[in-house]
Amino acid sequence: MENLVGTSSVKTVNPFTNEIVKQFDVMEDKELDSKIALADSTFKTWKKTAFSVRAKLLHKVATIMRNKKEELGKLATLEMGKLLKESIAEVELSADIFDYYADKGEEFLADSPLETPIGSAFLSYEPIGVLLSVQPWNFPFYQITRSAAPNIMAGNTMLFKHASNVPQCAQIMEDIFIEAGAPEGVYQNLFIPGKKASELVADERIKAVTLTGSEPAGAAIAAAAGKYIKKSTLELGGSDAFIVLDDANVDEAVEAAVNGRMWNAGQVCTSPKRIIVEESIADTFLEKVKAKFASIKPGDPMDPETTLAPLSSEKAVEDVIKQVQKAVEEGATLLLGGKRIDRKGAFMEPTLLTGIEPNNSAYKEEIFGPVFMFYKVKNEDEAIELANATNFGLGGSIFSGDEKRAVNVARQIETGMVYINHLTGITPELPFGGTKGSGYGREQSPAGIYEFVNAKLIRTTKASNPN
Repeated sequence: MENLVGTSSVKTVNPFTNEIVKQFDVMEDKELDSKIALADSTFKTWKKTAFSVRAKLLHKVATIMRNKKEELGKLATLEMGKLLKESIAEVELSADIFDYYADKGEEFLADSPLETPIGSAFLSYEPIGVLLSVQPWNFPFYQITRSAAPNIMAGNTMLFKHASNVPQCAQIMEDIFIEAGAPEGVYQNLFIPGKKASELVADERIKAVTLTGSEPAGAAIAAAAGKYIKKSTLELGGSDAFIVLDDANVDEAVEAAVNGRMWNAGQVCTSPKRIIVEESIADTFLEKVKAKFASIKPGDPMDPETTLAPLSSEKAVEDVIKQVQKAVEEGATLLLGGKRIDRKGAFMEPTLLTGIEPNNSAYKEEIFGPVFMFYKVKNEDEAIELANATNFGLGGSIFSGDEKRAVNVARQIETGMVYINHLTGITPELPFGGTKGSGYGREQSPAGIYEFVNAKLIRTTKASNPN
C-alpha cells in the first residue's frame, strides 16, 4: 500500500485531478534522531502518568476529531480520493476508538491475579517504550488511530511513519495531539521513506514495531524486528471470501457484496474480493450484481451523489488494470469493465471477472481496486475449499438463512475474522487482524492493548492482595 514519490519530498497529489497540491521535505537524519531521542526521553515520564491523565488526553483527541470531522474528512478525500461521506465516517470511527481506550484502558491494564498454591501472584501490565508504527494510505486516520489509542493509553510513546501520499493527514494528527495537550514526544510524525522505517528498527531506543501494508513491506519489517529481537505486529492485506449459501437472502447478499467491494474504490483490505456463490442461486445472484453495477456513479468524491471514487493514484489504476488484463490473458472472462474511465483523474470502471481457475494469478492474488471476482460452486464444501485456497487470511463473510449452518462454515475458514450476514466490520470493541500471509497480532478490543506491554509476573511468598 505504500506509495513513495521520491526520497527528497512527500506530496499530496489529488487523485481526482492528478494535480500536486502540497509537498513536504523528507526529514534529515539529524532531525530524525532528535525525534527518537525526544520520544525516548518522554517515555520515562509518560509511563508514570496516571491512567486518568492518559484518558483525558485521548478523550480530548476524540473531541477535536469530531469537531473537525468535516475538515479532516475533506483532507483525506483530497489526498487519497475516497468519498467524502466515507472519510467523515472514518473520522467518527477513529474518535470512537480513542474514547473506547480512554474509557476501558485502565480496566484492561489492571493487575490480573493468578491462582497459585503458595502465596499470591499477579500480572502487572507495563509499557515497554518507544513504538514505531508504519501505516498505509487507504484509511489515513483510522489506521493511525487503532495503533495510537491503545499504546498511548498503555504508557508507550509513538513514532508514526505514514504513507507518503497522505502527508497532510499525517501532520494534522500530530497537530491534534499537540492541541489536545499531549506532552512533546508522546506522538510524533516522521516524514521518511519506507526503507528508512525498516532501518529504524535497529535503533535500540525503539522497542517494537507495527505495520499495516504490503507483504514485501511486512517481510522487511518482520525481518528487521526478528534480527534485533523486537516485538512486531503485521496486517498485510487480504483476499477475503464472501460466501453466499443457497439459503441466503440473495438481495441482501448482493447489496452487501457490491457496496462492500466498491467501498473506498475497492481499496480495503477486508473488502469482499472473492464472491463465492452456490450454483443453485448463482445465476440469479450474478444478474442482480450486473443491475447493481449499472447504477454506480463515478465522479467527484466531494459530491454526495457520487458512488464510486477515484483510486488513490495513477499508479494504483495502472497496477489494477494490469492485474485484470493478466487474469484475462490467463483465461478469466471479463463480463464488465476492466478499463480506465475516460475522464480526468485516477478512475477505473467497476469490473466483473468470472471463470478464474486455480492456475490464474488472480485466483490467489489481492486486487486492490473495484474488481469483483465471481465464483460458482456446487456446495458449501467447495465454497470452503475455495475460500481457503489463498495465502491470505484476514476477514470474510458468510450469508445464510441458517445461522447455525453459517457458523459451522465460519469455523472452517482459515482467516482472522468472519462475519455472518454482514461485511467484515470495524468497531472499537472487536479485534482486528489476520493469519497466514495476512500477518499476525490484533488491534482494537482488549487484545489490542496487550500487544505492546510487558505482562510482568509478580509473586509473593505470603498471601496478599496485589491491589
